[in-house]
Amino acid sequence: MRELDTNISATALKALNVLDFVGEQRRPVTVAEVASGIGADRATAYRMLMTLVQSGYVQKAADAKHYRLTFKVLSLARHLVGEDERAGRILGCLRAISEETGETVHYSVLERDAAVLVYRAKGTQRVAVDFQIGDRSPLHCSSIGKVLLAFRDVRATEAVIAAGLTKVAPNTITDPDELRRSLARIRAEGCAFDDLEFAPDMRCVALPVFENGGEVPGGIAISGPASRFDLDKLEALRDIAMRHTTKLSHELGGLI
Repeated sequence: MRELDTNISATALKALNVLDFVGEQRRPVTVAEVASGIGADRATAYRMLMTLVQSGYVQKAADAKHYRLTFKVLSLARHLVGEDERAGRILGCLRAISEETGETVHYSVLERDAAVLVYRAKGTQRVAVDFQIGDRSPLHCSSIGKVLLAFRDVRATEAVIAAGLTKVAPNTITDPDELRRSLARIRAEGCAFDDLEFAPDMRCVALPVFENGGEVPGGIAISGPASRFDLDKLEALRDIAMRHTTKLSHELGGLI
């Protein structure tokens, strides 16, 4: 068994795992559900929940048997998604793309092993894919994940491969060499497509946003139901989005 770094608190990690689990659920959860979700006994799960209740990040539901997050979590994250000049430029780009296409447009960043949605501009299409701020997407099978991975050091790709390329949809890439070839194409072409790779009824296109020094901390993606998003539609959306993301990359100092 791998030993825990002596500078890391095992108790704090357990409490944070509970916070993650409660936050991932769309309804209040019981102690038993938390225990099962984090792989701990009920006594440990209860103790961690009480710690989070005391600190204000979790609260008991009215029946005193279920637990949910509090809005303190939003307060904790307010500076991450605040509208400074950089955020204003990104949001302006999202809104411009959304107004031109009628589609909902997202900006996500790479965080550890996932792409995390940070900003979005909602479109006018009634039949759409409704991702929320804070949603996480796998790196190997989402268009935004592949874009962010493509512009990282090769070690990031190898870490994703080592963790396993889980098949989640009909066209998910599960072969390491195929993923490497796909990322090379994305770097060359400046965009990524998801053709039924993340979900069986969804297609997406994503583009990198370059910032100072040519780094790619985030990217912009457009997702939609396969019934509306055929490959021709994806290419048309790519062309529109690329015009706007190129302008944004210039504004953020990523392109000269």
